[in-house]
Amino acid sequence: MNADQKSVVFVVDDDSAMRDSLKFLFQSVGLDTLVFASAVDFLQAELPDAPSCLVVDVRLSGLSGLELQTELAKANNRIPVIFMTGHGDIRMAATAMKAGAVEFLQKPFRDQDMLDAVRLAIEQDRIRRKTEKPIHDAQVRFASLTSREREVMGFVVAGLLNKQIAHELGISEMTVKVHRGSIMQKMGAKSLPDLVTKATVLARASRPALRPPSESERGDVFAAS
Repeated sequence: MNADQKSVVFVVDDDSAMRDSLKFLFQSVGLDTLVFASAVDFLQAELPDAPSCLVVDVRLSGLSGLELQTELAKANNRIPVIFMTGHGDIRMAATAMKAGAVEFLQKPFRDQDMLDAVRLAIEQDRIRRKTEKPIHDAQVRFASLTSREREVMGFVVAGLLNKQIAHELGISEMTVKVHRGSIMQKMGAKSLPDLVTKATVLARASRPALRPPSESERGDVFAAS
């Protein structure tokens, strides 16, 4: 298994022998491994920010593996989950897989089956992170804008000129220019097309960030310019 040294596997199992066995298995192929005796311990831990996956027993003392999966979903934590159990049934497996689990392995399982599942899960997480990074970066930058700058940015990406934006907002053209320069700097945009690209990323993430003027509003602005 060609593992990235920065990848991490989190193991949650109340059986110490199983935790030790899995830790040895994953570390033998170069994967950093953190083990937890309970779902609560995992939820309360400060986890490294790296491509990762969660290997968890379905039946745990306290919060169960399936309940842990539900809690992660509520927190919008989309770490890939691999379930393992010595007492699973078809309904339990179906519930886990329907909720997005990568694999459901019956104990005792082959080491290679577990490694294959982990490899797939970590690759899924790596791809997800790569896809979400531009969205996260754009959201963090957008959060740094003032409410007025957000208004101006909405009109800028809609294609309005400075004087048209000034008329729409009831401010001077010079003020628009100042806001526009601040927006470009805060958003890390090197050009107008770059700013539009970042705005598109925000829109696709369903963030209520920009409210471009409607056609009628734009018509009024152009008519007044």
